[in-house]
Amino acid sequence: MEYLYILKQALVCILTVYWCYQMIISLCALIKLKDKPYITNKNHKFMAIIPAHNEEAVVANLIESLKNQTYDKNLYDIYVIADNCTDNTAEIARKAGAIVFERFDPAHKTKGYALQWFLKQKIEENADYDAFFVFDADNIVDKNFITSMNKKLCQGEEIVQGYRDIKNPTDNWITAGYALFYWSMHRLYHLARYNIGLSPLLNGTGFMVKFDIVKPNGWETETLTEDIEFSLKNIIQGRKLGWSTEAIVYDEQPTSFKQSWTQRSRWTVGHIQCMKRYTGELFNAVKEHKTLMNFDGFLYMVGTAPMLVITMVLMIINCVMYSSEVMSYGELIVNILNYLIPTLLFPIGTAVIAMLLDKKPIKPMIKGLICFPIFMGTWVLINIKCLFKRETTWEKINHVRNIKIAEVSDVPEKI
Repeated sequence: MEYLYILKQALVCILTVYWCYQMIISLCALIKLKDKPYITNKNHKFMAIIPAHNEEAVVANLIESLKNQTYDKNLYDIYVIADNCTDNTAEIARKAGAIVFERFDPAHKTKGYALQWFLKQKIEENADYDAFFVFDADNIVDKNFITSMNKKLCQGEEIVQGYRDIKNPTDNWITAGYALFYWSMHRLYHLARYNIGLSPLLNGTGFMVKFDIVKPNGWETETLTEDIEFSLKNIIQGRKLGWSTEAIVYDEQPTSFKQSWTQRSRWTVGHIQCMKRYTGELFNAVKEHKTLMNFDGFLYMVGTAPMLVITMVLMIINCVMYSSEVMSYGELIVNILNYLIPTLLFPIGTAVIAMLLDKKPIKPMIKGLICFPIFMGTWVLINIKCLFKRETTWEKINHVRNIKIAEVSDVPEKI
């Protein structure tokens, strides 16, 4: 039992150090930086790439918002990859003004495969673009998105994530949970890291990549979370990713719990795939580059499933100690609450802080805040489930909200 106690204290120490580090980094979200100087001053040429599988209900709204950018219309092209579509996505996208590439490969249906297929063609034809954006078909884009990203490119940033806001945060407790999670991560994880020279991560949509970065091999990703994988591959190479609060993209979140469970399960499995594939390379990058940025990337990987496993082991150890009468019932309850309260209740506080800092109205989100522990609790269950059973088959999330950019463009001031 003495060895069990020592193991418990060691694991508690690991968790404490890890979360103290995360809290300290999060405080850097309060830093306000001066604009970086321009390395070059030009209007670059861009591709806006939209992988779309059966998105006839929403793709036209995204194309419309891209056509209404304040940026020079002659300096960007809108491409839709109609990926294994069985509806009218391709036809609607063409009528809306996009250049459509149709792809049929039922065995390889994820966004990563679609991007690789498309970008390889553009690389082979030596297309004269400086950078490209990636959007999901359900997105709508703020009119200053491309102008803001062009500024980042002029400042020398090569991979930049835009601010991923939510189209439908008040639909129900599920969409509210997504909104609160993203708002918290944007401010307290990604922006905090960007402020002190660490690397944020791509969020799946609304990001820019300098075209040269993917030459000559294209978009080479293998996991279900191609955004995280692409981020990690660049961090391993010592390349910092950028962040833009001005380049705003709005994303539709699922209203169905079943679809939300499926989506978050896919993300969790993708994270586990990345952990298995890249943890060793991230550790070697820490030794090679000897930078806090690489160490922080390594911690991101070991902070997902491994920290959950440590917490589960601690819960088991506490139960064993209680059953052996080494620990009282009161001590058992206190120890369990020490794990449950930070997991389920602290996220409410961090979400409120993020909303206050970003000047987002709290009143419409009260019900969402109350239900946020349920949203995060189900995510814990998803993580536990995916430790033992992982479904790697891609399933489509249906997007049906016909929301135009004019309906969401009046957003609270950011930073």
